[in-house]
Amino acid sequence: MAEKALTAVIQEAYVQGISTRSVDDLLKAMGMSGISKSQVSRLCEEIDGKVKAFLNRPLEGDWPYLWIDATCLKVRRGGRIVSVAVIIAIGVKTDGRREVLGLEIGTSEAEPIWTEFLRKLTRRGLRGVKLVISDAHEGIKAAVSKVLSATWQRCRVHFQRNALAHAGKSGRRVVSAFIATAFAQDTAEAASTQWRAVADQIRPKVLKLATIMDDAEHDVLAYMSFPKEHRAKLHSTNPIERLNGEIKRRTDVVGIFPNDEAIVRLVGALLLEQNDEWAVQRARYMTLETIAPMGDAPIIRLPAAAS
Repeated sequence: MAEKALTAVIQEAYVQGISTRSVDDLLKAMGMSGISKSQVSRLCEEIDGKVKAFLNRPLEGDWPYLWIDATCLKVRRGGRIVSVAVIIAIGVKTDGRREVLGLEIGTSEAEPIWTEFLRKLTRRGLRGVKLVISDAHEGIKAAVSKVLSATWQRCRVHFQRNALAHAGKSGRRVVSAFIATAFAQDTAEAASTQWRAVADQIRPKVLKLATIMDDAEHDVLAYMSFPKEHRAKLHSTNPIERLNGEIKRRTDVVGIFPNDEAIVRLVGALLLEQNDEWAVQRARYMTLETIAPMGDAPIIRLPAAAS
């Protein structure tokens, strides 16, 4: 097998989460000599240039919607095995298409980490963000307010999961159905009115849950103030969690990364792969007609041609 083709096979196997030993077995099954870990690492270093260019590319145009989340991976640092937060962001542009916007490795999920991550995105050109969707985290909420001055949406799915833990096993189904009536409303005002009615109905029996609803109302219902056509995709972190799930599936093969660079290489390659898949999809994530007006730049319409 030509060296170029061999490199392509090994790099693809690496990105797909296939272990070094499995790559070695595959090559032997093809009648080729085995390959060492150092050889695999050398070949995979060629991925670094593409990943770096992708993660540092300029971000052009307006990005009304942004999803951010983190997943934990283990890495060796200073002779110890530590857990790090791998932060990623995806956004939808005013052309209706979604892209992976950034990747960062943090020692924690504290507010300064999120703030610096968002500032790096803005330095690359991120602008026009109207709504940021994430799980409940005060650090994210503070960073969004400080850096983007955007509205923050607390993931509806995670809220329900956390809230229903206070309803007791026998009451979860009923309470869930009650809360869902607020989400079924057509306007933000109607949703808030129904939310408060549900909280008041629950209050005599489960005060703790009613208080949680009181505190979370604005954050959980933030998406209701945005176009109805977009709401099904704005109320939760599902779009980014599917991506995180794929990252976990492929990184589980590695287990413990030797250094931060190895995390960026593998996860960055996965994000680049996903971004390329989104780029070639014919259907836009959101229709151009409904999202174009969300941009900060004025919409320029050409004058009608003279008949």
